[in-house]
Amino acid sequence: MYRVILLPHDVDTRALRQALWAHRIGHRITEEGEGQVLWLVDPAQHEAMLGLIERWRRGESLMPEAPRAGRVPTDQLLAPFRQVPVTSLTLALCLVVFAIMGVLDDRVVAALTIVPVVVVKGALAFGDLGETLASGQVWRLLSPAFLHFGWMHLIFNMLWLWYFGRQVEALQGSRRMLTLLLVAGIGANLAQYAAGTVLFGGMSGVDFALLGYVWLMSRRAPRSGFFVPQMLVVFMLGWLVFAMTDMAAAVGFGNVANEAHLGGLVVGLALGWYHSGRARRPS
Repeated sequence: MYRVILLPHDVDTRALRQALWAHRIGHRITEEGEGQVLWLVDPAQHEAMLGLIERWRRGESLMPEAPRAGRVPTDQLLAPFRQVPVTSLTLALCLVVFAIMGVLDDRVVAALTIVPVVVVKGALAFGDLGETLASGQVWRLLSPAFLHFGWMHLIFNMLWLWYFGRQVEALQGSRRMLTLLLVAGIGANLAQYAAGTVLFGGMSGVDFALLGYVWLMSRRAPRSGFFVPQMLVVFMLGWLVFAMTDMAAAVGFGNVANEAHLGGLVVGLALGWYHSGRARRPS
């Protein structure tokens, strides 16, 4: 996030904010001691933002011209996804895996569980993790994160992946987002496997890692540009605790990968603590 301009506390910036979003310029305005600070997400849009600010100060029209009737250009539709390729690709893979599960069903699940699953004499038999990794099937450490067992499971996880992942990737780059995805995904899966579960899946462990990471960055390094509503943090942590109780099972949420959620959250908090500490150091 790049600091662009300082405005007085009493200046009404609503028209400017609306125009920036209309022109698809990612930004944020924070209240600082000296005034309102306008931040820019993408430095490539710096000149465009300065141009809008100048027009705003002159009282000129800020909104873009209404597009002609017809189809929206493909490039315009894909622009938000191209800005965050790791988040977009992860979301797309989850959707593709879910679609293939609708056709091949259990064969997809067996191929992506943390250890191989086979049927022996009418009963399920599970492989050993050490032997699985020794045979070269290292993808199984991460692949359960791409399994989702219902529309609500998929939609819930994709919403939080897009909300938090896009923020991380836009502010700190694709490499940081990829690191979080790999470390949190593998950490959450290993935590669930250590609890004695093999048949599990979902991106929620990564989602909780992203929650912990974004929350700590916003609290310990507020100038980093990260933001998460406090009530959203309370809701997600409340859901984490609720899913661990007997009440969750009583209302139909008994098969929740609680250990994966907790493991992902721990990973996100650890990485958030480390990187927020680095962000606070004077450059």
